[in-house]
Amino acid sequence: MNLQGKTILITGGASGIGLEATKQFLAIGATVIITGRNEEKLAAVKRAYPAVIAIKSDVSKEADAKMLFNEVEKLGGIDILYNNAGVGVSPLNLGIANEKHFEGAVYEMEVNYLGVVRLNNIFMQMLSTKNESAIINTTSILSIVPSIIEATYSSSKAALSFYTKSLRTHLEIIKSNIKVFELLPPVVDTAMVAERDGKKLSPQHLVKDLIKGLQKNKYTIRVGDTKTLYYLNRFFPKLAFGLVNAKKYYNSLK
Repeated sequence: MNLQGKTILITGGASGIGLEATKQFLAIGATVIITGRNEEKLAAVKRAYPAVIAIKSDVSKEADAKMLFNEVEKLGGIDILYNNAGVGVSPLNLGIANEKHFEGAVYEMEVNYLGVVRLNNIFMQMLSTKNESAIINTTSILSIVPSIIEATYSSSKAALSFYTKSLRTHLEIIKSNIKVFELLPPVVDTAMVAERDGKKLSPQHLVKDLIKGLQKNKYTIRVGDTKTLYYLNRFFPKLAFGLVNAKKYYNSLK
């Protein structure tokens, strides 16, 4: 896929992976529109990168999604929708089978899954009018093997992964020009996991591999440890589960 000259909308584009994607897509000659809930962060990105178009919007809210579409339409539309925004509720403070646990699950599902489906539905017709267009959905290494302390987060990403595969096949059957990519990151060094120890992939590395995958039309883009875990889970699922759920995490539940 040729990315130069394309217009890309990045949700959650003001920080973390989204911000790094903004930088790298600008560098290869794309027009970048970012959206997010934090107006101050959006403004900061706009100051640092004046070419960026920033629109405040919450992907989990239907009214915001419609407003976002209208604003993007006024700008001439997009070629690529990059569903990067995602949330994770800290599992150690919630426990299991209580109201807070349920509220966290709802929040994760609204942003990580339902918000993506909503935006894809809203922008589908616009994307279909382009000669070459794409949807990028960010799932997770935990959509392959779940984390016992992040069960609802893992579930939201697994739901998105199944949806992404189904959407891709559906669009292929109807001979749509919209390409559907799935990005599966491992643990990435962002504010979301700042308090965690252990190996973390840099956002720079992740986005670099994402761009390579897009350019090669590689529809499933597994990066870093996600590649290893994918194959390990196929042949040694018990071992893969144990690697994701190390004993130190079990102990944190006691």
